[in-house]
Amino acid sequence: MSRIEFREVGVIAGKEFHDRLRNRWVLAVGAVFTIFALVIAYFGAAQQGAVGFRSIDVTIASLVSLVIYLVPLIALILGYDSIVGERERGSLELLLSMPITRFELLLGKFLGLALALGVATVAGFGLAGVLLIYQLGSGAVFHYAGFIVSAVLLGLAFLSMAVMVSVLAQDRMRASGVAIALWFVYVLIYDLILLGILVLSEGRFSMNFFPVLLLLNPADIFRILNIFGFEDVRRIYGLAAVFPQTLANPWLLGSAMVFWILAPLGVATWRFK
Repeated sequence: MSRIEFREVGVIAGKEFHDRLRNRWVLAVGAVFTIFALVIAYFGAAQQGAVGFRSIDVTIASLVSLVIYLVPLIALILGYDSIVGERERGSLELLLSMPITRFELLLGKFLGLALALGVATVAGFGLAGVLLIYQLGSGAVFHYAGFIVSAVLLGLAFLSMAVMVSVLAQDRMRASGVAIALWFVYVLIYDLILLGILVLSEGRFSMNFFPVLLLLNPADIFRILNIFGFEDVRRIYGLAAVFPQTLANPWLLGSAMVFWILAPLGVATWRFK
């Protein structure tokens, strides 16, 4: 395997990131995250007849639902045409004619898009966090910082899937269709399927295997990472009954999320070569 030229990787990554800055993508997504985070945090407990900024556990529980729906969708939209778009525009052959390997090109594109997504996520939720921490106290800093880090990891996992789809797809139309399908499966359908299995099995399904199935979905990993540490919230979500404490280790869950980032990128690398 040839040595990776990180200078070339940096050039590709820088171009991808600056393109997103120039078209105001980072600013727009950051603003969306900030506005939605503040609205959800303030009105998140409206169903219980209360509004306003409450404890950090209730606030994070409210924001988790927002992130699970919004961040994967934005990540998939951001990356689904990263390679297939270049191919359709005819610029991919030009890029590959330069002194750069296919892996360096793919890695540079992923890192540039990841930086744009990470900056938008940290800036958007970070600005909201300043107000939340002012309202809830400095004790909320640690938990809220962990929430932002896990949101970035979730976005990178779905961005990695999007890049994989972009490499495998024959055209942008098919890539966009598969990207939307992935969002529906992992965000909307997957948990419903698991719930259906539990109901239809009438208790015959081994609960010892159920936590492993949750780890096969990065959205579920993100949810567990953020709410398992809060006893009241964990009881509301019902995780205490189906997810053992031994598997709720943040390092284990974080490693599972990193696997979800590296695995699709590995498939994309293999196919792109």
